[in-house]
Amino acid sequence: ATRLKPHGCCIVPEKRAEITTEGGLDVLNHRGELRPAIARLKDAGIRVSLFVDPEPNQIHAAAEVGAQVVELHTGAYANGKLGELERLTEGAQLTANVGLECHAGHGLTFANVTPIAALPEVTELNIGHYLMGEALLIGLPSAIAEMKRLMIEARLGLRRGTTA
Repeated sequence: ATRLKPHGCCIVPEKRAEITTEGGLDVLNHRGELRPAIARLKDAGIRVSLFVDPEPNQIHAAAEVGAQVVELHTGAYANGKLGELERLTEGAQLTANVGLECHAGHGLTFANVTPIAALPEVTELNIGHYLMGEALLIGLPSAIAEMKRLMIEARLGLRRGTTA
């Protein structure tokens, strides 16, 4: 990343044989490794995001190690786990309160994106896999247009979508 100089870099956990990220980064227990890596990226002018579960201790740890952005893992919400929308709402509020930008993503679809897009603290949603799958059925411009419409309507309070 320091050689290519992207605008931003999101650090995510990786587990052997994992096809997609299954959960958030354990910032709390990896502060020692993350702090110098984040400093190096920031010194290169790269904005650093950490992909975390919506847990207060992880969000505080992300601020402590110098991240500029937290991306909240929405996978449990997308899988229909009860109470996850409330956890994400509280996580987004805490992220903003500790001075970090808040993003969200993982498993978001046309059917479940609205409540997350409606969270005022969330400034970016990362939705890649689902959009590419939909693009195979309806075309990429149509898939993007529909997701954008849902997100805009959520922000404007025009639609209260379903959850998961």
